[in-house]
Order: sequence, then structure tokens, then C-alpha cells
Amino acid sequence: MASVDVLVVGAGPVGLTAALELRRRGVACRIVDKLDEPPQYAKAVGIQPRTLELWEAAGVLRAALDSSIAMRGQYLYRNGALSDTYEFTLPPDIPFGFAAMPQYATERMLTAALGDHGTAVERGTELVSFAQDEDGVTAELSGPGGSQQVRARYLVGCDGAHSAVRKALGLTFEGAAFDEEYMLGDVEVDWPLPTGFGVRAVHVSDGKVDDVLVCIPLPGRHRYRMSMLVPPELSTTPAAGQVAHGLEGGRRPELSHLQAVLDRMAPEPAVARNLRWSSVFRISHRIVDAYGRGRVFVAGDAAHIHPPTGAQGMNTGIQDAVNLAWKLALAVDGLAAPDLLDSYDAERRPVGEEVVGRTVRAAESGVGVAVDPGDPDATVRREGQLLVGYRGSPVVAAPTGGVPHGAPQPGDRAPDARGLVRDVAQFPVRLFELLAGPEHTLLLYAATAETTARFDTLARAARARAAGRLDVYAVLADGVAVADLQVPAVRDAAGEFAARYAAADGATFVIRPDGHLGMRAPAPDPDAATGYLSRVFAPTTHPRPSAPSAP
Repeated sequence: MASVDVLVVGAGPVGLTAALELRRRGVACRIVDKLDEPPQYAKAVGIQPRTLELWEAAGVLRAALDSSIAMRGQYLYRNGALSDTYEFTLPPDIPFGFAAMPQYATERMLTAALGDHGTAVERGTELVSFAQDEDGVTAELSGPGGSQQVRARYLVGCDGAHSAVRKALGLTFEGAAFDEEYMLGDVEVDWPLPTGFGVRAVHVSDGKVDDVLVCIPLPGRHRYRMSMLVPPELSTTPAAGQVAHGLEGGRRPELSHLQAVLDRMAPEPAVARNLRWSSVFRISHRIVDAYGRGRVFVAGDAAHIHPPTGAQGMNTGIQDAVNLAWKLALAVDGLAAPDLLDSYDAERRPVGEEVVGRTVRAAESGVGVAVDPGDPDATVRREGQLLVGYRGSPVVAAPTGGVPHGAPQPGDRAPDARGLVRDVAQFPVRLFELLAGPEHTLLLYAATAETTARFDTLARAARARAAGRLDVYAVLADGVAVADLQVPAVRDAAGEFAARYAAADGATFVIRPDGHLGMRAPAPDPDAATGYLSRVFAPTTHPRPSAPSAP
């Protein structure tokens, strides 16, 4: 019987992210997918700023930027008239904007990155069944070579809305389906609208939306992924007992079907051409009662499905995978605190519930993303998934010494800071470049040289408590001179770090591998740092256990 640390089921963007995050931490994993070939459709296309931050840490940012187009805003039309224009104006502290790229390009990028770590997707391989015990999971797979059994420490189901893993685990998937049925088309259109702007056009009768056209720009000349209500002749009936969500079988829309909707709903006279792909799809909203049981977990559409408003689905699933992977990596190495894996459900299920609720409300309103005219920055941060946080999580320390108003608190996304200067380098660097490693990072801020005298002792204690799985940087206010500091140092030449983190002299921060603030303390106190790390790391550390044996 073959053995592996983690078996990932499903090679969409979420499964590929989970496998990539595990491999970049040295975890042996296999990833299987029942499809013989990767799909070539532009299904999920919106890339949020938070996803780009995570992709920078994973080493795929350049490939993502090369394959995407900037999303600059959206035109909103009601009954043929322009009702609003929403531009994605970014606050200055956000390093990346909104982007769009076809899902097949996302999967191709992540597959290539995974291959760089020596792992390939096992295509045409389906999970038939699994059973778990105290030490691992025994899975039966069916693939090109026939049936095989695999013994894994953990199993992660990223196998979509119809997840076999979720069903076998006995998780509930409560929710409902929308009555409307839609069609998607990947086409070019010859209208004069500016590049990078989406279109949402609705027709309203008696206060109810009865026709809709949504166009998301894609790389290419006037290329869009369009969605619209399906005509009666293409309507499908979901199979009995199946979750009515995602792409459906039956006839595929033709160019004439899409053109008919454009003739009714397009803001400008337009002719569609070069249909690359089309499908009919349905929408449901559901969420599981738990994101895992025992040694088996679910992520992405296997855990939550909802309307595509605001392009939240794939991006939420990617954050699921990142959150779970670093915790699994510590568990595989025997370094995880007893409750660390439980925090995956504690942190991510509330996020899933919020996204499902918000997108359902947006879909029912017919207006799409709700923009707060009094605080447009809040809309950008919310839709860009930059407000996702884990305050109160069992693996996040309560703030000590008070946190200045507006400053990031433990559990919040750790903000970037520009203008850091390192000796030797003749150019400034960003904080996110220092946080790109796969481990936790301890940041020690000093506004005076005297404060740095305590840094080396703290760094040694923290590294020991984290079994060496901790990067440490001293962040020095401009002008602070230090001769014998043993930890790497950067200078906050632009003052952005102190401003973004509201850092006073001696402030101490621990940033988690997923880019969230785990702890902040007002002084370089070894007890505060090691106390927080005790929430994450096992009471005693020991080498990585041998591969799981069959029960």
C-alpha cells in the first residue's frame, strides 16, 4: 500500500493551492482528479487583491500578472440607461488591485508551480472511498492503472459542489437553489467601452429584475466572460437529489443565443464573435456544518457555494486552502499544538457563512455588489477580501497593552509597508517580501538603539519555542544605529511600517504564514512571544514521524 502525508482530492484552483502550499513546506502529497484533462473554460475569472498577496508569497505572482487583465471598475445599467459607474480606486496601502484571468489559466499557472516542486496532478483518478482511524486515512482510488489503496495522514477534499469527500464524511450541506438558470459565454464583442471595465445591465419590471447581462473583461481584445438568463430551449433539469450548482449538461449555448441577449441588453449596439466556450449553469447557496472531521477536511466549493456576485467563491476557497495547509504542515511534522487543526473550522467557517450571506443578498437585490457611497474604501477592502480576519480565534493571542485605534489587531490581515532599506541592497524593499517565506515571522520594532539590546534574547527564545520554524527581523526607525545585532535588520526609512502598524518603540509582532497577525505586544517580552507560539506549536517538539502504516 502506497503512503503519503496528505492526499488532496480535486485539482481545481483550491486543490492546486492546497497541494502547492503543502509542497513549498516540504510535505509529501498527492493530488488526484477524476477528469482526464484539465477543463478549458473561463468559469471563475475574478482575482481579488488578497489572492494576489497570497500568490506573491507562493512565488506565482509574476505568472499571474502576465496572464491577467486589470479590473478597473464596472458600469451599471438599468433599463438601458447608465445608472452608476463604480471605479476600483485603491487605498494607497493596498499593493495589488483587482484582476481577471480565465480559470484555465489560473489552473495552468498553479499546476506549473506545483510541478516545480516535483508533484504532478494524477488525472483520470477518482476517489472511490476512504476510512479514517486515529493514525491516518486509508483511501481507495480508481485510475488508469486500476484500483489502488493509499494510506495518508490527512485527506483534503477540494472536489467541488458535488464533493464525494463531503458526502462520505457525512457533512450536512444546508441551503437552497435559485430558480433562475443562466448561461455563460467566452466571447469577443466590438463595443467601444474602455478596457478593464465590467458591465452589469438589468431590466426591471414592477420592481423585479427579469433580464440580466453581466460581462467581465478577460485578457484579449474586447474579450469578456458573459453571463445571462438562459432561454427556454436551453433550460436543463437537475438530477434528482443533486446539488443544483455549477455547470450543467445538455445543449451548449451558441453564439446566436448570446447575441439575442446582447441585442436586448447591451449598453451599446454590439456584435459578439469568436465564441471560445459556453455552458449552462445553476446557482445554489449552501454551507457545511463543519469544515472537517478527524483527519479529513473540505475546502472551497466542497464546503461552501453561493452566487458568483463579486467573484468571491474561488478566492474564498484559495484562502481556505492556505489557512489549512500551513497547519497541516506543522501537524505532519509533529509540531502542531493539539488544537491547531481545529482552528481551521473555527476560523474559516464564519468567513464562509459571511460570504454566502452577503452574495445571496446581493443576488436577490439584483444590483450586484453593494457600494457604500460614504465609505468606498470599505467596499474595496471588503470585496478584495482584505477585511477577512480571525479576531478571537483560539490560535490568535488577545492584544496586550491596548491597541491604538485603527491599528491592526491580532487576527487581522497584516498590512504591507514600503520603503524598507537593507544594508547591501541598493533599493528599498517591501515588508511582504520579507514575509514570503513559509514560516511564522517575528518582527521587532525599535525607535532607539537601547531597545535593540533585548532583541537577540527574545529571538532565541522564540525560535526555540517554534522549533526553528520562525523568521525574525528587527525593523529599525530611520537613524537608529546598531552595531552588534544578531538578527537581520531593515530600516523603516519611509516610516510606513511604524505608521501602518502603529508601532511604538519595542513593539513586537508575530505574523502567521497566511499573512495574518497572530500577536502584537507593546514591548519585546519573551513570555508574550513564547506564550503565543505555544498556541500554535506542540508542547514538546520532536522529529517528523514516519509515514502512517496501515491499520
